[in-house]
Amino acid sequence: MRVLYFGSYERRYPRNAQVISCLRRAGVDVFEHHEPLWESTEHKWDAGLDAVLDLVRVEARLLARRPAAAFDALIVGYPGQLDVPAARRAAAGRPVVFNPLVSLTDTLVADRGRFRAGSLQARALEAVDRFALRGADLVVADTAANARRLAELGRLDAARVEVCFVGAEERVFHPVWRRPERFSCLFVGKLIPLHGLETILAAARIAAEIPFRIVGSGQLDDLLLDRPGNVEWVPWVEYEQIPDELARARCALGIFGTSDKARRVIPNKAFQALACGVPLVTADTPAARELLADGESALLVPPGDPAALAAALRRLAADPDLSVRIAARGRAVYEARASEAALGARWRKLLERLLP
Repeated sequence: MRVLYFGSYERRYPRNAQVISCLRRAGVDVFEHHEPLWESTEHKWDAGLDAVLDLVRVEARLLARRPAAAFDALIVGYPGQLDVPAARRAAAGRPVVFNPLVSLTDTLVADRGRFRAGSLQARALEAVDRFALRGADLVVADTAANARRLAELGRLDAARVEVCFVGAEERVFHPVWRRPERFSCLFVGKLIPLHGLETILAAARIAAEIPFRIVGSGQLDDLLLDRPGNVEWVPWVEYEQIPDELARARCALGIFGTSDKARRVIPNKAFQALACGVPLVTADTPAARELLADGESALLVPPGDPAALAAALRRLAADPDLSVRIAARGRAVYEARASEAALGARWRKLLERLLP
């Protein structure tokens, strides 16, 4: 089987790199038809006139270019809502699979608050999302909770939306954890509302005896200017250095936001911690429950509840054996359901269903 991975997707973003890696591991020949857009821009959707012109030029090039080789199916990479028309033209009747991860509406309206719900801009984003979702023969979501949301947004029959977990890029993330003597917890990620940074900082104030290390920067940087003394902030590290950070921590933090989107996703950071065999503490959401069991493969706490998060961290600090058990079971769940081998087989099966 030969697959074309298509669009203006961000090559370094884990969802894209992971899907390509999984497919290749499953014996699928993947080649790319990529036009870079805002690859080095941190805030990609703060679009001034120059950014809009860049977008127009990229979409024109995608429409004009023809694939360099024959293929059986085409996958539109994340974020690819605006690439779907060019993808359909390039596919020339072959199946088009859309890998959106999240909707533009969720990201820019519900999560980051760039546009007010119900505004003209928000309605325009919903229309773009719907057009893109309906333009694909198959949409692949990251969780069942998000699949239901995308089917509703696109007004799609449920059979046109399937689920494949995000997983972790195993060239980078692999078992590295041996329980450190000193207890500390680690959060890695872009500082956006989805992640619940306020909850993490409030938990740090409650559990003042526990060291917290926050690696990342973003929209909520200002919250860290008044961080408690037990919180260390590192604005960023290289992607390939994240396993080293995880190896030094006694547990990893997932997300704790209270938005609808937060309830529907399992973030990259959770899969990366599981892949490295690190005990994970994250919010108890419908999406998390699709993969994890509280007290077995992770500790799950109510979203937006700093007291519950502080209690879970104190529980891990007081019971080293619990940390080891959760680490081992979390890694086992990852291997069975979210490893590159498991997800490669899943992606291949989904594609094979579309072929004659």
